[in-house]
Amino acid sequence: MSEYIADDTEDMDITRVFEPDDEENGRDRDRERKSRRLNFCFEDLIGRQEISWEQVYGLKEILGAGGQGTVFLAERLGAFDVSFHLALKFYRPNDYSDVEMYRSEMARLAAVAMEVSRIQQDHILDIYNVVEHEGILVLATEWVDGMNLRELVAPPVLQSLKGKVNPDRWDYINDVVMTNAGFQTRLMPSMVLGILRECLAGLSALHRRKVIHADMKPSNVMVKQTGNCKIIDLGSSFFTHTPPRRPTWTWRYAPVEVLEGAPHTPLSDMASLGYVMLELLSGKIPFVGVTDKNELIQLKKDMWERVAEILPADVARNSKLVEMISKMIAPDPADRFDSLEVIELSDNGAAALQRQLVKVDMDTVVANEMRVLLQELSLAKNGPEAA
Repeated sequence: MSEYIADDTEDMDITRVFEPDDEENGRDRDRERKSRRLNFCFEDLIGRQEISWEQVYGLKEILGAGGQGTVFLAERLGAFDVSFHLALKFYRPNDYSDVEMYRSEMARLAAVAMEVSRIQQDHILDIYNVVEHEGILVLATEWVDGMNLRELVAPPVLQSLKGKVNPDRWDYINDVVMTNAGFQTRLMPSMVLGILRECLAGLSALHRRKVIHADMKPSNVMVKQTGNCKIIDLGSSFFTHTPPRRPTWTWRYAPVEVLEGAPHTPLSDMASLGYVMLELLSGKIPFVGVTDKNELIQLKKDMWERVAEILPADVARNSKLVEMISKMIAPDPADRFDSLEVIELSDNGAAALQRQLVKVDMDTVVANEMRVLLQELSLAKNGPEAA
């Protein structure tokens, strides 16, 4: 690095007679020196091959904790008294047999994370950095301000709006957005199709880069304050050629072939997403209470032929929708759609279904409906009763 040396002789003139404005002239020269110094530092910085500085994160609150680790809402402190919110996931080592296995798996996850960071797809979690601190993997990602789908369909959420919005708005929400289905809330078909299409776009982008998500479930899809969806939690993700050394996926949403010992594939992500969509449409959590693997496999083998029975009568009348969900969750991958792009674009796919809803005036702008709903839910926490 070159060194800046101030030239003090430029301020010295022994032949000069002092005048009253010399003090002001001195301040001008001081400002000029500081400006030259700052410009020198800028040119020096942009001419380097590398640069480093210390980064401080304030851990604000725990956003979630599970078998793989703990996620914090963090505040990255910056210059000029500004800060930036993000999420930090700390991967726990105690479930690995030894340090070598932990490091090997963390290196694999780090490689996947960096590949995903290059995709820059709107419906996939943005990844900022991978850090190793005292041997522990820390993943720095976007903080998604919103609710995951599991939280959204929990019965208390919808109920919290009753009495907090006016009666007309309450009826509209139940007719167009979501309504009580008994065990939990179900979303209306137009809302589910909007969510499905955004998830298809995100997962397709992963699959094009040879990355399998491998743990699609309601809690891994966030609805942002903007109303759009984000697929989160890449802790189970892997490249197609380097599967994980131990399973980290959720049994309830895993397809038949995975439960029978086969590795996850893009078509496995498809089936898991199909189970999620069926749950959102029906208001029923699939396979709740089932703990035996063989029983779970048999239920999933039978389910694709029972979709019309599982769905509410008003939804089941749409044969194209029933056919699409059935094909997504077919127990044999050969009976599913060829790819997620085909689900979006085929004659019986998501785009065609949404066009059908437009024709019968049952379509809605999903992102806007979700944005308004999340705003109402936020206000309902402490807001007054509706007039």
